[in-house]
Amino acid sequence: MSIQPPLGGSARFRAVIDCFIQDRMQAKLDKLKPDDPEYDEVRASFARDIWLASAAKRVEQIQAVTHSLKPIHPDARGTNLYVEPSKLPALEELGSHALGEVFDIDVVGNAAALDVYKLLKLRSDGRSLLTALLANDSEALSALHDNPQTAAAWRDALVSLTQSQSGAASSHPLAKQLYWLTGEDPCDDASYELLAPLFATSLAHAIFKEIHEDRFGETNKAARLARREGKAHEGVFHDYPGLAVQKMGGTKPQNISQLNSDRSGVNYLLSCLPPMWDAPGGQLPVRSESVFEKLFAARPEVKSHVRKLRTFLESDPAPNQATRDRRDTLLDGLLDELVAMAGELQECPAGWTRDNDRFATLAMDEKLWLDPLRSQLPEESDFARQWMWMDWPEAVGKRFARWLNAQLGHKLPVGDVEALQWKKELLTDEDGFVQQLRELRATLQATSLAVAQTTSVGDSLSEQGGAT
Repeated sequence: MSIQPPLGGSARFRAVIDCFIQDRMQAKLDKLKPDDPEYDEVRASFARDIWLASAAKRVEQIQAVTHSLKPIHPDARGTNLYVEPSKLPALEELGSHALGEVFDIDVVGNAAALDVYKLLKLRSDGRSLLTALLANDSEALSALHDNPQTAAAWRDALVSLTQSQSGAASSHPLAKQLYWLTGEDPCDDASYELLAPLFATSLAHAIFKEIHEDRFGETNKAARLARREGKAHEGVFHDYPGLAVQKMGGTKPQNISQLNSDRSGVNYLLSCLPPMWDAPGGQLPVRSESVFEKLFAARPEVKSHVRKLRTFLESDPAPNQATRDRRDTLLDGLLDELVAMAGELQECPAGWTRDNDRFATLAMDEKLWLDPLRSQLPEESDFARQWMWMDWPEAVGKRFARWLNAQLGHKLPVGDVEALQWKKELLTDEDGFVQQLRELRATLQATSLAVAQTTSVGDSLSEQGGAT
């Protein structure tokens, strides 16, 4: 049975230490029979003073770190660092300094001596035994031993795990190394400083705990479910696009460090890809007769709507209003995508369809539809007349209808009747296709009028100047 530490008083740390030693001893004894010759030996080895003296000696086999070399390469040998985050310079960038006073200490070294670290992790009044000993707390010192000299000696030994065990700072051929120019002459070797980056293990562990809770915690699960079902939710949904997982240590993550073992070797890597600028017209119908061939059909939402429409029609739904409403809803999704694609291409520089190396085969009615600004170019008067004649939307409607029939015709008996319906739906799409054409025509007419007025005024001024 564990000893329960008393509340308050000067014996707080002593009580939690006694409780810790008692629990470890009991775990060993539970595996032995009372008449086992080792039974008494185990009890003797866990006598308070004997066990603490052993811990003070075995602590040499481990080192407390906040920045570790092992994650860089498991066979690298060199300096590890223990630096309290609160003592680091405060920077605007995210770094270990952001952890402040609350952080997890990592441990590297002989796994057989990790029980010493567990001793130093014991907490009283919110402070760990290690923190208290580093601060020379009198209560923590008296908790080690009644003799001040012995307590001080054990304290010095125990806190030594926060100090580098390799003396002068050193790196290793398997570690990362970077020569950083600090002088003026890049041809002078003395103008460089050799940097040896270390793995910020305490910061990595803090990030892991937060992301892991967001991925698998009950709170975020509820938020994720609400988002998936399109329902309102009072909480915040956390998501990490492009998140990667790096495994360290293979089947023996403890060979890297204690915190790495606590994470089962899992380390999260946030995406650091540069932002992708989705420029209008980023994809063009190069060497195609129609945008419906590849460009439109490749859009994810188009694929989804076509698949749903095909599945619905193949189910042979009853010829009623509900069926027509469902069909129209799916068709509206396709029309919305068509208008969106056209809007993207219409924002491309005027005259982009004149590139005969890439767009010579594109149908003329689609050039008129997708490159309306070309009609404003001075040398494109014929193109402008064709555009304003407005007979090309009919051809676009027929092309859309043929394309959709081809998408649905694998198992469905679609033909002219269906094609006429698809064309009609497009050419009467008041909120989308028709509205887009109406706005384009108004814009182009206004631009043409402004150009004509400017030309007229210019001619008038020229005449006046000539008369003068």
